[in-house]
Amino acid sequence: MIQSMTGYGKAVVAYSDKKIHVEVKSLNSKQLDLNTRIAPLYREKEMEMRQMVAEALIRGKVDMSVWIEKDTLVDATPINAALVENYYQQIQTISDKTGIPLPGDWFYTLLRMPDVLTKTEMEELDEAEWLAVKGAVKEALDNLVAFRTQEGAALQKKFAEKIDNIEVLLAEIEPYEQGRVEKIRARIVDGLQQIPGVDYDKNRLEQELIYYIEKLDISEEKQRLTNHLKYFRDTMNEPAGQGKKLGFIAQEMGREINTTGSKSNQAEMQNIVVKMKDELEQIKEQVLNAL
Repeated sequence: MIQSMTGYGKAVVAYSDKKIHVEVKSLNSKQLDLNTRIAPLYREKEMEMRQMVAEALIRGKVDMSVWIEKDTLVDATPINAALVENYYQQIQTISDKTGIPLPGDWFYTLLRMPDVLTKTEMEELDEAEWLAVKGAVKEALDNLVAFRTQEGAALQKKFAEKIDNIEVLLAEIEPYEQGRVEKIRARIVDGLQQIPGVDYDKNRLEQELIYYIEKLDISEEKQRLTNHLKYFRDTMNEPAGQGKKLGFIAQEMGREINTTGSKSNQAEMQNIVVKMKDELEQIKEQVLNAL
């Protein structure tokens, strides 16, 4: 079944005093083009996360964001009370020795001193938290794949409709094709008869007509186009990841339609070919978004 390359997935996992957010968005691209924005604590696991994305999404232009939302009360930067007291004593001593006036707003002065509000502890990623992050990434990717599958079903329905339309149009060519041989013969004979004093060899004329008509014959093009239509349908029902293959088949369908148009010497046939080209063009536009 077809999957679209357009998708969106999100997951939120609670761990300890924080919430881990993962968001993944994808658009169409010829190969996997992954851009990541990962919280500093989890960057050591970036390669593993990239591997998870590559296995789940195959290709597409993908943006993945992983960030942390912490409890503001728990995450408030602590004041280093011992350091504040030390600065206070030093300022008092300097003021006594030099006669420099003490500050009018002690808290404003002390809280601006170096390292008073600086966190000194370093967070390390433990295995339990990594498993929580990994689970969030997998859930977000699963949601994105589900989104792609839903969009792909709509694409497949559209493709099937267009393929059916081309097949119907191809059948509409046949009545005009059957009658055009006699029309060509009658037009040439009539043209010869309009020229006074011209005598022609009827056997030679028949040979030339056969040669001319063979050059305009579209039986092979019709058969190949019919085969391509069936191949396109069969490929749509294969496992996801056949977008490029569908694009190649659409190109081959275009070749046969174009050749049919170049061999069509009747306005009615050429009008049908134009309609087939329109249907195929809509397939080509949408197949770029198929995984």
